[in-house]
Amino acid sequence: MPEQAPLSQPITIAVAGGSGAGKSTVARVILERIGADKIAYLPHDAYYRDLSDLPEAQRATINFDHPDSLDTELFIEHIKALKRGEPVRMPVYDFAHHRRTEEVRIVNPQRIILVEGILIFTDARLRDLFDVRIFVETDDDVRLIRRLQRDIRDRGRTIESVINQWMQTVRPMHLEFVEPSKRYAHVIIPEGGLNEVAMEMVIARIEALRGQTA
Repeated sequence: MPEQAPLSQPITIAVAGGSGAGKSTVARVILERIGADKIAYLPHDAYYRDLSDLPEAQRATINFDHPDSLDTELFIEHIKALKRGEPVRMPVYDFAHHRRTEEVRIVNPQRIILVEGILIFTDARLRDLFDVRIFVETDDDVRLIRRLQRDIRDRGRTIESVINQWMQTVRPMHLEFVEPSKRYAHVIIPEGGLNEVAMEMVIARIEALRGQTA
């Protein structure tokens, strides 16, 4: 991990990794251990581009695992705003219908900014904003099972649609974009938030950095 974050700015922690790797679990552990009220949390998947102008059947054919599917410009703008001490209006995305809702969530600035996403290490503009870069690495079969469980339970998908998407876009994009991006990580955590030893080290480092900015 880097030795020190700039003392005059919030600490920005980034958690990347493939779909179903356990990024959200790592983020949840950080939020629980440090305190959600002390962290500005921005998941990259809230920033999928709005497809409401397309017919719903066409929306489902979009490659959501390619960097172009995300409004990374807005994501960068919001991270920079939080670093300046300004609140942001984070979009709320409807994954069942592939569109942004009219709702937004106000994210207030904090001393710690936590971002999470599959593709956040693929863009140099984003990487330059991160003080701590964590990559979560999990076996492909485990990731697929988790993806099936999540998309069927939370996003109204069928088993067939999840497997088709995995084979057609998720796996190819993982190999092209996500896997190569792990070389930019400061820390690689096998099994994500379930790796208690690694998480203890991460939490200790965040606490140390937070003390430097107090």
